[in-house]
Amino acid sequence: MLGRSGGRWEKHCRRVIVDANLYVVDNGIKWRALPADFPPWPTVYKRFAAWEKVGASQRLLDALRDRVRLAKGRVAAPSAAVMDSQSVRAAATVDRAIRGWDGGKKVQGRKRHIVVDTMGLLVAVLVTPASTQDRVAARSLLRHLRDTAGKRATLVWADGGYTGTLLDWARMTLDLLVEIVQRPQVPYFTMLPRIWVVERTLAWITGHRRCVRDYERLRHHHEAMVRWSMIRITTRRLTQRR
Repeated sequence: MLGRSGGRWEKHCRRVIVDANLYVVDNGIKWRALPADFPPWPTVYKRFAAWEKVGASQRLLDALRDRVRLAKGRVAAPSAAVMDSQSVRAAATVDRAIRGWDGGKKVQGRKRHIVVDTMGLLVAVLVTPASTQDRVAARSLLRHLRDTAGKRATLVWADGGYTGTLLDWARMTLDLLVEIVQRPQVPYFTMLPRIWVVERTLAWITGHRRCVRDYERLRHHHEAMVRWSMIRITTRRLTQRR
């Protein structure tokens, strides 16, 4: 676009650059491997990084999520949410200094913490080393939830990994009730009530090849890839035949 101070028009349509971002996250290719149908990869990557720097992917995701909720007859801002985490292996492009070891999952890499609404739509994501405990990362994650959903959000469901001082902190600091869903004492696998919603979203994210592993040198770029994967899912839900 042409600014007030002059300059040339943008050579490539931003819609095409958005399509290129979605292509990368869905197919898991390198930026340099973008097909010739898209703009040059440096242009796409620079635009991706610039959009992430100003928080454009989060605003786009919020707008799409609100539209889906309104189309389903719900209020745009969720009143309840579910949070969980997932450890993913890091590729060689991720520096060892910003990795971690998840002893429970036996994973060397990073951990993505997400909070979703009751429909499974992403509200916030946070990426940390895999060694970070869930209850520690949850404080930043819940602050993001409060900033996004406002005062309407009052209840968050979580599994047993979030027990401890987090419950009192969330109630006193953010006026959020964190309810722990206990795992039943049965000798077979069973889905936890409410928690299956966020686990399904993690499976949706992993269905995008760029998110199967962590290939990003920068932590916030992996967060952006998670958001772009959910942008793709949300737009498909909006445009599917009714």
